[in-house]
Amino acid sequence: MTDERQSRGPAEFFAANRGGGLVTLHLDQRGGALFAYAAWRTGLRPTHLTLLNLVLGLAVSAAVIAYIPAARDGAPWWPVALGALVLWHAAYMLDCADGQLARVTGTGSDAGARVDILCDVAIQASVVAVVVAVADAYAAWVPAWCGAAFAALWMTNLVTAVMAKEDASVSMVTSTGIVVRLVKLVRDYGFVVAVIALALLWPESMAAVMLFFGAVNGLFLLASIAVSARATLR
Repeated sequence: MTDERQSRGPAEFFAANRGGGLVTLHLDQRGGALFAYAAWRTGLRPTHLTLLNLVLGLAVSAAVIAYIPAARDGAPWWPVALGALVLWHAAYMLDCADGQLARVTGTGSDAGARVDILCDVAIQASVVAVVVAVADAYAAWVPAWCGAAFAALWMTNLVTAVMAKEDASVSMVTSTGIVVRLVKLVRDYGFVVAVIALALLWPESMAAVMLFFGAVNGLFLLASIAVSARATLR
């Protein structure tokens, strides 16, 4: 065991990552490798990392929402925006780490994968709640149905991401060119959560963020339906 601990390093965990967009791959998967290595050194299991991700992600979202009344009374947004940026990414790194740890150590399971997916749903629902709550507080002109549509369409990203893990043919664009990868940033959770955190610096802009990503997810859903339907009609 001593020899194994000396020979195994973060690079081995990073090599086991499942990829992702530019931000996810180069920031969160690399950070996840450090968390996975630290967890392996201390004897933690993948589900421990999944649950830490859940607690941290939900806590950050709850703190941002709870801060809205104080911000409306004049408290500055920048400490919360910076904290959300760092801690949401830390939670996402833990999400990347649990899979790396499971694959490197051979401790993955169907039950663990289900817990991971359910925790992803819970955390992303909390991030959606932040966007809608801030947009509602600072942009009363936005109709309530826009927030509801945004929340529903957001799940398109998560559902299709899970489908893509199970079936690589689900991806509509397989090119790995830099232009395509830059375009795909709009569906990269690492990039999206950074945009949302930075939008807290100018909370009046959160409505625009909500409408933009709602439109992106809606168009992606329509494109996915069209591509899938076309494949069945050939």
